[in-house]
Amino acid sequence: MDLSRLKAVIREGHRACVSKVDFPNGYTASVISDGYGEEDGLYEIAVMHNGSLDYSTPITDDVLGNLTEDEVIKHCNEIAALPSKD
Repeated sequence: MDLSRLKAVIREGHRACVSKVDFPNGYTASVISDGYGEEDGLYEIAVMHNGSLDYSTPITDDVLGNLTEDEVIKHCNEIAALPSKD
């Protein structure tokens, strides 16, 4: 995942990077730069399933903040490896 391709949008008067990465298993990684860690240039990631936040995965029961680019990539790979659920 190349974080330089994150889509810049205006959110509440400032620029933010937002990217949603869909995986074949039905999960999505939502990556933002204006969440936990924003002031340090870090990222936040949330696991989504069918368009809603999913707090029931072994990856996290919340959003993950204060992440480096390498940590975002690691968690995206973990989300991509989750088994599909109905």
